[in-house]
Amino acid sequence: MNSASSNLTNNATAASGAVSPTADAPVPPNPPAAAVTAPTPTHTPAATAASPTFSPLYQQIKALITQSLQSGEWKPGELIPSEVELAGRFKVSQGTVRKAIDELAAENLVMRRQGKGTFVSTHHEARAHFRFLRLVPDEGVPHYPESKFIEVKRVRAPADVARLMELKSGDAVIFIKRVQYFDGVPTVLEELWLPGLIFKGLTAERLVEYKGPMYGLFETEFGTRMIRASEQIRAVCADAGAAHLLNVEAGTPLLSSERVSFTYGDKPVELRRGLYLTSRHHYQNELS
Repeated sequence: MNSASSNLTNNATAASGAVSPTADAPVPPNPPAAAVTAPTPTHTPAATAASPTFSPLYQQIKALITQSLQSGEWKPGELIPSEVELAGRFKVSQGTVRKAIDELAAENLVMRRQGKGTFVSTHHEARAHFRFLRLVPDEGVPHYPESKFIEVKRVRAPADVARLMELKSGDAVIFIKRVQYFDGVPTVLEELWLPGLIFKGLTAERLVEYKGPMYGLFETEFGTRMIRASEQIRAVCADAGAAHLLNVEAGTPLLSSERVSFTYGDKPVELRRGLYLTSRHHYQNELS
């Protein structure tokens, strides 16, 4: 197995895409032929024909609702307009809006509450605490760990970190190193990098005094919500530094993860590298 260090070098990649909403209007009839005849295209290996793209109407409505979420029109935890109201706003059927919201709910951007309506998802919800924390105890009920912060400082982004976060090499980032404890046992060693421009003012004191999930702090005080993540996992051996902080022997098998988290618009806003001790825990992921 590979040797683990607190500064892992695995690379995570993520694909991004955007849907461009089009006006919800009828398609006009074909216009008359232009007076000037276009030249016949030459077929060469380098030439490619442009093909029209089509986005289903509900996808266009989904994109418009997402734009409102991103702009902050509806804040995390707030009730969004009803399907009837949104249908009137966008001049489409209620069924089209419902299908758009179904997808947004499946992606955890909104949450339906029976008899109350649809709310913007927030990292302060109990279920959201474990959406990005996949380490589950072999026995007992999953619970959030306690954190001990080893280091919090503002540094210049190393080249590999800048590349993964789509920054320029040398841009300012906030570096956080911490150990997470489950029932008093050191279990996770993590290093995080956050864009310095977005998280300006984040200090060790603020992290220590905040008692909720870290992503809840990012959402509330820095207006940044984690939407999705791309992660790579591999098995490694603990080096001397990791072994000391996790209180294990050097060479102990660990699970190594590298994760890039994204906010709206597929913008990377966090790089997280972690070493997990799995003697009492396992990594759980639900596929659908």
